[in-house]
Amino acid sequence: MVAGAAIMKSCQRLKVDPLQLYGTNVIKCGDVREASSQSKCLAHLRRELAIVEPKIVIAMGETTVDVLNDLKLPLSRPLEYKLGEIVEFTPGTDVLVTPDIDGSLDEQRLKAGFWTAFRALGNWYEAIPPY
Repeated sequence: MVAGAAIMKSCQRLKVDPLQLYGTNVIKCGDVREASSQSKCLAHLRRELAIVEPKIVIAMGETTVDVLNDLKLPLSRPLEYKLGEIVEFTPGTDVLVTPDIDGSLDEQRLKAGFWTAFRALGNWYEAIPPY
């Protein structure tokens, strides 16, 4: 919960409407160390992304980048673990890569690295045309 509150507060500072964000930790899929659970996890995330159609995904951590690549979504581009970069993942969905927030909150240097990467969300959000 601490991480979620920190993200919400940061969105306010960046003037990003938090109601435009959708978060998931895909915890519903079980223990991903088991092959069957990992398969369920990927299937669940694939469905979730298809239903929600997010404009941007915040990939928190290298493992998340790997999982997004493992999805092999139609027309998806391979992602690299480049912090603070926003790249097109699929037509209509971008990805911002940040360090894992859970591993970043306890040490000041790591926390600063996370927020430096996360700040790119503010510029991305400002560039969205109004509807």
